Amino acid sequence: MADPSPGCCRRCFNFIFTLGLTALSMWLSLRTSNPKCTIHSFYLPALNRTLNDTKNTTLFVALRLKNTNSEKGVYYDAVNLTFRLLPNATSMPVATSAVPRFYQGHKKTATKNLVVGPQEWLNWTAVSSGVHPNGSVNFRVDLATAVRFKIMFWKTKRHRLNVGADVLVNDSGGKVNEKDIKLSAAPDHHLIGFFSGQVGVLSNFLVLILLNFL
Repeated sequence: MADPSPGCCRRCFNFIFTLGLTALSMWLSLRTSNPKCTIHSFYLPALNRTLNDTKNTTLFVALRLKNTNSEKGVYYDAVNLTFRLLPNATSMPVATSAVPRFYQGHKKTATKNLVVGPQEWLNWTAVSSGVHPNGSVNFRVDLATAVRFKIMFWKTKRHRLNVGADVLVNDSGGKVNEKDIKLSAAPDHHLIGFFSGQVGVLSNFLVLILLNFL
């Protein structure tokens, strides 16, 4: 049997190469990125020593949620926030709050202002007991929700989003870090290993294809 002509091999290679690029393009268009969550402001007037007013036991928080996807909207379930005192981050919450579900368009940023007082279940006795001699308090803020992505005319399944950060408050009642504080999650080493293995298998497969046509 005669060997395939060089032109035939070239056409097969071009077809496989084009198919690979098409698959890569589709994967990139369907790939989603979780929203970026940050704490823009964090203020407790009762901890502001210059005001000398311990009666205003209210927590004011500005939460920012950014959709970084250029062609995908985001449907948020209720965004639940839990506030604890450090160093015991597994202790009982000193406050909780929630943002009602909402939709966010492409590349949009939403700022949600939360007011948490005794009526919304803020345990001021616990907060005041955590104040250090220098007037500072260290909080742990955890966010939990689920999101669905809108890709053209359909929605993805729900993806859980659990992130958190430490927030140090000074004797002026505000957060020490003037920049937005990013809420992040610890890396899932199991998933990292899984995707690394998949990338390795795909790379080996592509190398074998190229060797067959060289």
